[in-house]
Amino acid sequence: MKSLLALLLCCAALSAEAGVKIQHWVAPSGARVYFVETHTLPMLDVQVDFPAGGAYAPADKAGLAGLTNGLMDAGAGSLNEEQIAERRADLGVRLSETSDGDRAGMVLRTLSARTERDAAIDLLRTLLTQPTFPADVLAREKARTIASIQEADTRPDAIAAKRFAAALYPDHPYGRSADAASIERITREDLVAFHKEHYTAHGAVVSMIGDLTRAEAEAIAQRITEGLPAGSAAPTLPPVKMPAAGRVDVAHPAAQSHIHVGLPALKRGDPDFYALQVGNYVLGGGGFVSRLMNEVREKRGLVYDVHSYFSPRVLEGPFEIGLQTKREQAGEALKVVNQVLADYLRTGPTAAELKAAQQNMADGLALRIDSNAKLLGFISAIGYFGLPLDYLDNYAQKVRAVTAQQVREAFARHVKPEHLVTVVVAGDDAKPVQ
Repeated sequence: MKSLLALLLCCAALSAEAGVKIQHWVAPSGARVYFVETHTLPMLDVQVDFPAGGAYAPADKAGLAGLTNGLMDAGAGSLNEEQIAERRADLGVRLSETSDGDRAGMVLRTLSARTERDAAIDLLRTLLTQPTFPADVLAREKARTIASIQEADTRPDAIAAKRFAAALYPDHPYGRSADAASIERITREDLVAFHKEHYTAHGAVVSMIGDLTRAEAEAIAQRITEGLPAGSAAPTLPPVKMPAAGRVDVAHPAAQSHIHVGLPALKRGDPDFYALQVGNYVLGGGGFVSRLMNEVREKRGLVYDVHSYFSPRVLEGPFEIGLQTKREQAGEALKVVNQVLADYLRTGPTAAELKAAQQNMADGLALRIDSNAKLLGFISAIGYFGLPLDYLDNYAQKVRAVTAQQVREAFARHVKPEHLVTVVVAGDDAKPVQ
């Protein structure tokens, strides 16, 4: 068993070292296409993304993007919800929706044999281009969504996440969260209009990996997107305004305090990306070897887990430190977190910390792309956010090239104490916020 695992890891490492050749073109429909040809498995993985994430919903109808995306398999063309489910089962495909603040779309996995593949692609095309958004299904899903929101609003983790987003992005789409009122306002006509505006050929990014030739991939990308309205480039989101430093306390009877500290910090494609990622591995992204874990958990036993991360988006995505602790020690835990961050902003990583982070990150890439499904996630991000096609080939080299000075300078540019926001839910000193 150990020898088999070693062999698999070796193969993954060799695959990563060999590089990933991403082919790119623009389909006649106007869609951007990114394709990796591999004949190792008789499979095809496809992801189609659009500028249709939550940030593009109107302010008074937060949740519209998610409902639109989630109901695309509830009826399409001449097929109803049950017939679509039966078609998926008959074809043996994996088909799912995917969405976040920036983008939304669908992911397909199918056999690459022509008969199964063509039928699966036709189903995907139908769902993307001809959703019917049945009124009865919309009513059902609105009720289900409202019930889910109301349940989540009783949980301290969900409350903390929602309040943290709102505090980081006041009066910005990134800070909005759906509530019962916004969901209730959404009509079928809203879904139809949102789909028409945002699910367009010129906004589409088609990512594929699998057992295809380039010519076959070209035909499939065109087949998927030619039935979409032409549309135009992604609509522009308003700029992010940096928040003033402050603290939001939310009363809650939970025994554990939920704490978030952070600020808007990083766009996709920012030249400081590698320095921030390497630096964050040392600070709080490296698990048990990170400074936050060592100081807050190992030395003081204040938490089970504490972590930090950068989440780049089209605009400045969040830098966040997150932890849970007993409510009576929330103040102490937060004090230690703030001190660790302040020290790190001043000194940056040691030579030993930097070397260990670089080694782990560079070596760990192989396991992050050891399947077509995992690799598809990278291809779609490279395509949607316009990252270099050789991103994966150069990742390890760029990680290893980061210096301690670059980490300090990058953190100084992106993690400024005068903009750090803290949210504490269920702290002993928490007060209801009006």
